[in-house]
Amino acid sequence: MTIHEQELLDFMKETAYKPMTYQELEKHFGIEGAAEFKEFLKLLNLLEDAGKIIRTPNDHYGVPERMNLLRGKLQSHAKGFGFLIPDQKDHGDVYLHANDLKSAMNGDIILVRVTTRSEHGGRMEGEVVRIVERAVTQIVGTFEDHDVYAFVVPDDKRINRDIFIPKGGYQGAVSGQKVVVNIVSYPEGRSAAEGEIVEILGHKNDPGVDILSIIRKHQLPEGFQDEVMAEAEAAPDSITDEEIVQQGRRDLRDEVIVTIDGEDAKDLDDAVHVKRLENGNYLLGVHIADVGYYVRENSELDQEAYRRGCSVYLVDRVIPMLPHRLSNGICSLNPKVDRLTLSCEMEFDAATLKRVRHDIFTSVIRTKERMTYTNVKKILTATEEEPQTELMERYADLLDMFGLMEDLAMRLRSQRMKRGAIDFDFQESKVIVDENGKAVDIIKRERSVAEQIIEEFMLIANETVAEHFHWLRVPFLYRIHEDPTQEKLLNFVQFASNFGYTVKGKGNSIHPKALQTLLEDIRGTKEATVISTVMLRSMKQAKYDAQSLGHFGLAAEFYSHFTSPIRRYPDLVIHRIIREVLNGGGHLTEARHETLTARMPEVAQHSSERERVAVDAERDTEQLKKCEYMLDKVGEEFEGIISSVTSFGMFIELENSVEGLIRLSDMSDDYYNFHEQHMILVGERTSKIYRIGDEVKIRVTRVSMTEHTIDFELMDMKPRSGKGIPSSFGGGKKRGGFGDRAGSVDRGGRGGKGRGGSASGSSAEGRSRGGSGDHNRGGNGSAATGEGKRGGSDNRGGASAGGRGGKGRGGKGGRGGFNSGVDRSVVGIVEQANPWRIDAPDSGRGGKRRGRGGSGEAGVGGNDSGLAASDRGPGQEAGGAPGQGQEQLRGSGGGSRTDMWGLPIRGGGGQGGSGRGGAGKRRSEGGGDAARRKNAAPSGAFSGERGVDALSPDGSGAAPGKSKRKKKSGGGGNATVAFVRKNRK
Repeated sequence: MTIHEQELLDFMKETAYKPMTYQELEKHFGIEGAAEFKEFLKLLNLLEDAGKIIRTPNDHYGVPERMNLLRGKLQSHAKGFGFLIPDQKDHGDVYLHANDLKSAMNGDIILVRVTTRSEHGGRMEGEVVRIVERAVTQIVGTFEDHDVYAFVVPDDKRINRDIFIPKGGYQGAVSGQKVVVNIVSYPEGRSAAEGEIVEILGHKNDPGVDILSIIRKHQLPEGFQDEVMAEAEAAPDSITDEEIVQQGRRDLRDEVIVTIDGEDAKDLDDAVHVKRLENGNYLLGVHIADVGYYVRENSELDQEAYRRGCSVYLVDRVIPMLPHRLSNGICSLNPKVDRLTLSCEMEFDAATLKRVRHDIFTSVIRTKERMTYTNVKKILTATEEEPQTELMERYADLLDMFGLMEDLAMRLRSQRMKRGAIDFDFQESKVIVDENGKAVDIIKRERSVAEQIIEEFMLIANETVAEHFHWLRVPFLYRIHEDPTQEKLLNFVQFASNFGYTVKGKGNSIHPKALQTLLEDIRGTKEATVISTVMLRSMKQAKYDAQSLGHFGLAAEFYSHFTSPIRRYPDLVIHRIIREVLNGGGHLTEARHETLTARMPEVAQHSSERERVAVDAERDTEQLKKCEYMLDKVGEEFEGIISSVTSFGMFIELENSVEGLIRLSDMSDDYYNFHEQHMILVGERTSKIYRIGDEVKIRVTRVSMTEHTIDFELMDMKPRSGKGIPSSFGGGKKRGGFGDRAGSVDRGGRGGKGRGGSASGSSAEGRSRGGSGDHNRGGNGSAATGEGKRGGSDNRGGASAGGRGGKGRGGKGGRGGFNSGVDRSVVGIVEQANPWRIDAPDSGRGGKRRGRGGSGEAGVGGNDSGLAASDRGPGQEAGGAPGQGQEQLRGSGGGSRTDMWGLPIRGGGGQGGSGRGGAGKRRSEGGGDAARRKNAAPSGAFSGERGVDALSPDGSGAAPGKSKRKKKSGGGGNATVAFVRKNRK
């Protein structure tokens, strides 16, 4: 009896299972014979090596989840911490502190032990127990020669340790060159990883090296191996009549069929035709190149296509999934030549537009014309002033069909909007490069009526195919977009209500139609951009799955990717299944059904991962070229709109789609509080408000080609007067002189205007490379309300390592002190701008100043419980009691004395220098280090202990008179409480 992997795992996952030895497992499964026993031991060893089962010290076997362990993939952050993305889909992510990562690197498969959970079990923290499989074997970076040794500084900022290169292993590399390094030994403890140089790409400033570095960084393949090319060369240049008859294909060569694509497209994989039937109904035909006929399963071509997953469209080149011999040749639906296709014909009722009939079949077509979006748009939008006479005459026999196409497509779109599909009308851009690859211009992509026609036809074909094969109950690949989490949806609804909009829903669920209705309501208003952006960030990311779970963004019950087999592997897979089912009379053999059922989940996961890599690479190259374009524009002034507001500043998007950051530390005219719930910055003295969608004038101050970031500054920014004292009270998050803004140093987490993140379900889903997630901005949790999203570089752990509270040591791996991931240069800027901070220069030393614990982490000082989920560290629950993840206020021993309002009572602290709050001790008390410091809170404002004394009666923060001298009255603490109590009343 042969034991299968899944059978063994299912047995070990049973509730009644207790860890067994291999002898007990052998007896349970009734294994007999030496050969069978040997195979069984091999299976156990294989599963143990893969981390799917665990062997205990006394040689008992069990699954990790039953031993308080989790298996999954590490998603690390540039600041050193990371998250475990568990294999179990229903399990939440686990936060991993930098000190608990061992030597694990981004993408590694790891086993993690959960060490702490939040009160309600939502947020977990853990430590790496074992690294099962290394993901990073090659690194691209900049070579730095130090005479007796050298280092390579990785381009991927999530790998935050340099790679050591021993003397003699330089391979001729010199400082400043981009190199590819194979990792020989991984980092252990304090020792660095060691590598060997395998390729020198060229100097970092040489033309083309920048894009080549990104290609190597994401390990994208370039050329095809000889075996793959040999198979591609063996493909025929044309098809024969014998082939058509032998395969029983339907002959559509007499139909008027056209392709509509961009001017520079060469792989034409879809063609369409529309006509009126005698009964008045519409007949729509969508014809897709039958790539699966030429790329046979398990062939060299197929295996290479699987590894690549999809074509990658970089700024200056395309990395194709299939060789050009196929994609631009026999598989491209070029005009006036015979091509093999898979066709989906749909008949729609003229009155109701209900699909009354559909048919999916193999066919042969001959397209009449190779149309472009531009020409079709000109034909359909021709006026008396611009009659487009030449085009009208050239395509005279196609004009009626184009008019019919527009009519059907617009009606299909209207019907889709009525059922609740969400359509984000964000504008995309394209970077134009010269022959040397240098960015010379940025233009906006137009989404004209021609693009919309093709989008609608592809969408309806994808839905029809998905539904048809779902009901046939055959293994299939679907494109799914799961419903947003309740927490994120409720946060968004609350956010929209700030602008006076209500989103209807039942209980905690909201239908996408309610969201689309909101988008229609806000169209053309000033707040349209802000609400659309926050809505998009509240959604999940579209992906592939073997189960049909529906598509939230499209409000579709069934959806698949059927229309692009030249550039997406899932499309190619379902093409093969479709043809197999059609040839088998509507069903598969039992053995084939079982084989495909087992393989589909693996294909779905791999394809989703490859899509993410492609999107990241595309976004990286686009951001790189945008920075290059802005390089000679430093000092120039532009107008833009605020595209995102965070605790560390504002991102501004210019008319040409370039995005840059205005740091909070550079906004010198006032002290600004970040209100997470309202996504705004509010000036404390001037009450000036900045929110997403506001128009601002900026000047370009800095472009970093290393970090691929752009810095702006606001025009007419006057310096602060220095009179007011920032208040620690009021809504929203404290501005935080530096504590709150630890995250400001990491702009990489936001990731430009890319395609990753939550799938919008926009019409880009039909043909766009990134699927439905084309407009999302990467995974920065700092801008999204609620829990931070994965993707890009997730800022979920808060500003640095998550701020554990307690006595900050500051010097040990950055767990509690100021050293934990905060850029000292940025802090210096903030401190100079803050006239009340006099102890900043020493604050990074950790060690002695124990009362400052955690001040550099996420701004969790004193009584600040207003942290967003995306900025909180582990254990920092909003509104949590002191000591539960937040820093405790002053006190001797473990507790602090507070009044009925929960505010600290003055004089209730213990020995000087050991207080937990950021305020230190009064000068008149104790002899500790804190007694000699001014009473400053981590936020740069006075803390609740003393800062309120200096507030003016109207709460504006201005000190009465000019005197800042400390009063010596003994009842200062109670005066503070009385003042706050009066204000609260």
